[in-house]
Amino acid sequence: MSRAAAFREAMKEGMIVAPGAYDCMTSRAIERAGFSAIYMTGGGSASYLGYPDYGLLTMTEMADNAGRIAASVKLPVIADADTGYGNELNAIRTVREYERRGVAGLHIEDQGFPKKCGHLDDKVIVPLEDYVAKIRAAVSAKTDPDFMVIARTDARAPLGFEEAVRRANAAIEAGADMAFVEAPQTLDEVKAVPRLVKGPCMLNMVWRGKTPDVALLDAESMGYKLAILPGMLFQEALGVCDSILAEVLASGRHPPPKLDITPHQAFQRAGADEWDRYRTLFRTPEKQAAE
Repeated sequence: MSRAAAFREAMKEGMIVAPGAYDCMTSRAIERAGFSAIYMTGGGSASYLGYPDYGLLTMTEMADNAGRIAASVKLPVIADADTGYGNELNAIRTVREYERRGVAGLHIEDQGFPKKCGHLDDKVIVPLEDYVAKIRAAVSAKTDPDFMVIARTDARAPLGFEEAVRRANAAIEAGADMAFVEAPQTLDEVKAVPRLVKGPCMLNMVWRGKTPDVALLDAESMGYKLAILPGMLFQEALGVCDSILAEVLASGRHPPPKLDITPHQAFQRAGADEWDRYRTLFRTPEKQAAE
């Protein structure tokens, strides 16, 4: 079973909660914690180049990061693919590149350039015809029928809630596997999305974003099939970094870390036990005995 197929099977059991990872170690932490899927955040992924989530990373940079994350874990990875990085041709190549790297699915949005995080102001939205054509192109590019093409619309803020729902339904009709209405602004809107959209729906949980905070069990009861927490680990890591660096300056000592483990235990998080086994696995018995 492909990981895309595993993702679809997991959805049958209930809403999937996918915390956001921005690198391989945060992905391993999500897997170790017992979640059933990982979301590769676009905003957090910008961390390795130090850019804001303004569409500054290229398709290959994003796809490569998604591929590294997918290779580091066994869980299905759903990845941010921004606007598909251009028109229908670019969307086709984007799906091919993400799928080739072992990603289980991606989402493509209806923003123009320069694009922004969905919870920022002044987003530019492309015409509906252009958006739907891009979704059709993305769907046509799948080689694994279970690969998830998620259609995201950012139309709520600039064009209103009704237009956002209309675009989500148009994308589902065009073949999208799931709809992602970004940044509904009230609890009533959050509740209305799965009721009004004629297909599976995804919810984005952004701390202090435009969408009101919703308990995960409540989101599931509303009918959502996937909930992502994209910035949770990224923001927590930034907070820990700020705190620990300030403590070093104040105390002049190495403070005890929040995760108080030995260097070997830290390397175990990166798969050291597997690699330690290879140290002698391929040696002859005589050579092993001599060592």
